[in-house]
This record gives sequence, structure tokens and C-alpha cells, in this order.
Amino acid sequence: MPDHDLTGFTEGTFRHDGATRRVLRRGSGPAVIVIAEIPGITPKVLRFASRVAEAGCTAVLPVLFGEPGRDPDPAAVGWPKAGRYLAASMWRVCVSREFTLLATGRSSRVVGWLRALAAAEHARCGGPGVGAVGMCLTGGFALAMATDERLLAPVLAQPSLPLACTSGRAGRIDISPADLAVVRGRCEREGLQLLGLRFRGDRLVPGDRFAYLRRELGEAFVAVELDDDAADPASALPPHSVLTEHLVDEPGEPTRQALDTVLDLFRTRLLAAGPR
Repeated sequence: MPDHDLTGFTEGTFRHDGATRRVLRRGSGPAVIVIAEIPGITPKVLRFASRVAEAGCTAVLPVLFGEPGRDPDPAAVGWPKAGRYLAASMWRVCVSREFTLLATGRSSRVVGWLRALAAAEHARCGGPGVGAVGMCLTGGFALAMATDERLLAPVLAQPSLPLACTSGRAGRIDISPADLAVVRGRCEREGLQLLGLRFRGDRLVPGDRFAYLRRELGEAFVAVELDDDAADPASALPPHSVLTEHLVDEPGEPTRQALDTVLDLFRTRLLAAGPR
């Protein structure tokens, strides 16, 4: 896939708690915060954001790492170039104190900035509330953002933190006990529903992590778990990114059905609910 020149997206900035970051937007209607995976806002992430906009929402993409629009696909740019870009993006995450890679029982500091962004976009875009999609290293951010009552449609796409290098970390996710208790309370009182996506063979998102979320959140956590052979075979990478890299965007395909489930969640929670 060629680099995306960001045509169709507007660009601005958002500042909170001393941190200013670029933000891309597309569409109109209630906001959905699309938090990209490593290495950043790739053409396939932008394609997903466009689908969110087509569904009737405003896709809002904060730039946390990487260069928006750059294609990191090894098949397109070669493994050396793709590897250097991935390493540079990962290094930025590793040295930042805003991301929690290994510790359990802790929400990443950047979640506070994302909650503030969601509040500002709700005021900007209107509607009953906002949605959020976290992907890979940012997957759990959508869960931790759900402490804010404005977040009505959280999606955890292949949530990969903390890195599952021990069995203890494999069976947890990057949220503090206090934040998790708030989210659980919202599920019980308000009927909040959280959607999780993963490929069954994905070692970055072990089944124990989804089992943990089922125990903690009960029926409020809806898991979509796909067989590995549902992933796009043209990808050079192992099955991982349900909505982007490994999406087969054809009717009847399991990954397309997962995408439709996500978009239906936004339509039901943000568009059909009316003003709030």
C-alpha cells in the first residue's frame, strides 16, 4: 500500500497537562478516538478511520508515535526499511514514561491525556458521547478511558500490554485496580459494553487476557476471537491486527464481520441513542 498523503483528513493539535500533540480528523457526527498501533497511523489505520467517518462519526486520530500516512509494510518497502521504522517507533514508546509496557495493575499516564482529548472532542462534535478504539500497544487504553462517563463505545483491538513475557502478565491488562473498579461499576449501572478483538493464535494477546476480562466484567465484555486463517494471507506479518493489517475487506470474511461489529457498536451507542 503506498504512503497516504492525508488527503481527506484535517490536522490540528491538542494540548493537555503540558503535552501538545498533533491530531487528525475526518467526518462529522459523534467522535471516535482512533488510537493507532505501532508503528503509528499507517495507511491501513487511515482506511479504518475513513470507515468510521463513513458510518456517520468523526474519526479523531492522535499522533502518539510514528509519521502519519507512512506505509511500513515490508512487502512494499522491504524488511530493512520497515524494521528501522518499527524500531524507531518502538524506541519512542520504550523511553517514554507515558507508556507502561511490563507493569501490571497500572494505567499508562498517556490515558489521562486521551481522556481529556475525548472530553474536548465530545464538546466539539456533540452527540450522546464518544467511542474509542485502541490497537495493539494502545488496546488497553480504550478500557482505561472508560472511567469517563462520556465514553460509551470502547473497543480493545488486540490489546497487547503488559507484554506477555510471564504467565502473570499474560493474564492481566494495563489498567489500575481503581480504574477497573470504576469501569466495572459503569457496566453494572449503565449497561456499558466493551468489545475485544483478537486472533486466537496471537501470542501478543494471549487467551488468558480475554479470560481475565470476562471474569472482571462479565457479560459486559464481548470477545470476538478469530481463527488465524481468517487473517489476510498477503500480509508478511503473523495474524495480529484485526481491523487494519490483517483485514480481508470482503463480505462474509471473518475480519470484515469483526469490522462491521465495531461499526455497528458505534452506530448503536453514538448515533441511535440521540443527544445526551
